[in-house]
Amino acid sequence: MQQKETTSITSHKLQKKEFKSVLQYIGNTPLVKINFDLAPTMLAKLEYTNPGESVKARSALYMVEEAERNGTLKPGGTIVDASSGNQGAAVAMIGAIKGYKVIITIAEKISREKVQVLKAFGAEVVTCPCTDRIDDPDGYHTRAVEIHKNTPNSFMPNQYFNLSNSKAHETLLGPEIWQQTNGMVTHFFAAAGTGGTVSGVGRYLKKMNPNVKVFALDAANSWRTTNGNPKPYKVEGMGIDFETPVLDLSVIDEIIPVTDESALSMLKILARTHGILAGTTSGAVATAAYDYAKRNLSTNDVVVMIFGDHGRAYLSKNYYG
Repeated sequence: MQQKETTSITSHKLQKKEFKSVLQYIGNTPLVKINFDLAPTMLAKLEYTNPGESVKARSALYMVEEAERNGTLKPGGTIVDASSGNQGAAVAMIGAIKGYKVIITIAEKISREKVQVLKAFGAEVVTCPCTDRIDDPDGYHTRAVEIHKNTPNSFMPNQYFNLSNSKAHETLLGPEIWQQTNGMVTHFFAAAGTGGTVSGVGRYLKKMNPNVKVFALDAANSWRTTNGNPKPYKVEGMGIDFETPVLDLSVIDEIIPVTDESALSMLKILARTHGILAGTTSGAVATAAYDYAKRNLSTNDVVVMIFGDHGRAYLSKNYYG
C-alpha cells in the first residue's frame, strides 16, 4: 500500500514539472578551456553537444521554424536540402519530431556514419558524385534544387544561399558566446563552409565590440583559396567553394587556409591529450587558432574556437588512429 502511495505522489510531481522537448535543448552548449600551454585563454565551444551533434542544429531549426511561420513550410510537407552531412542530420532530426518527410542530397565523399545517421532519422538519402562546382548539374546542390522544384508542398532551407543561415547564428550563437565570456572574447575562429556560423557570430561580436578579431578557416584546396582551381580535400563541412551572400566578408578579418594534413593531425591531439573527440573542421579550427595564438597573442587575449561536430561521425575514416 505504501509503495502505491509513493508512486502516486511521484507521478503527481512529475505531471507538474515541465519537461522540455529535444528541440528546446538546442543551444547553451559548453564553452571549455583547452590547455594548449599558450599565453592566451583558449576556449572551445562544444557545438557537438547539441541535439543532432552539430552546430547546424541551430541554423536548421531557425530556418525550418521561420518557414513554418511565413507559410513556406506547411503541415505534411517535405523538407529538401543539400548537405555535407550535419545540416542534413539536423533537418532529418527536426523533420522526425515535427512530422515532415525529409530528402537530403549528399556528395559521395561524406562518411558512412553520416549517411547512417540520416537514414536512422528516416530521411531519404540521394547520393551524388563529387564535383568541383556547386552549380555542376551532377552535384548534390543542383540535385536538391531539382527535387525541391518537382516535389509539391516542399521547402528547401538552402543553407548555402539562405541569409537566415547566418542570421540564426547572429541571433543565437553570438550572444551565447558573448555572455559565456562575459564580453571578454578577443578572437573568434570558425570553419567556413556556407559561411553562416563565422559570419553570423562575427557580425554579433563586432556589434558588441568592433575590436574583436574574426577568423574564417578555409580548406587549402578550396575554390577560393586556389583562385578558382579547386582540388579534392578530405575535411568535410569546410571549404569556400562558391560565391554566396551568406559569407559576410565585412565582418571577417582574415581567411586562413588549412591543409587536410594539419587539420587531421590535430584530431589525435584533441582526443588523446584533451579528451575531446571532435570532427574534422574542429581540427582545422584548433590548429589555425593554435598557430595564430602562439605567434601573435598574449595573456590578455581570449580565443573562442567553434568545435562544430562530433568525431563519432568520422571513425570509419581512421583519422584518430
